[in-house]
Amino acid sequence: MAETEKFTLKSEDVVKRIKELIKEGNIRRIRLIHDGKTIFDIPLSVGAGLAAVGILWAPVLAAIGAFAALVSDVTIEVEKVPEKK
Repeated sequence: MAETEKFTLKSEDVVKRIKELIKEGNIRRIRLIHDGKTIFDIPLSVGAGLAAVGILWAPVLAAIGAFAALVSDVTIEVEKVPEKK
């Protein structure tokens, strides 16, 4: 079963935090939630890493940044790949 985390950020920190999460490489899915509703649901490939933050993700990150600018707080729900034991 996947491990999930939730945290709330100010709008100006959302894109920066998403880039950091993508760079971690162990993220399966990122959801942006505002007022209890999922606004963005972004599936990620395991090991997407730095390449995912580049050109392919620029339009998605721009859309997230535009949305975040319109609201004050955004909750990010992160679904991580379970660690092998």
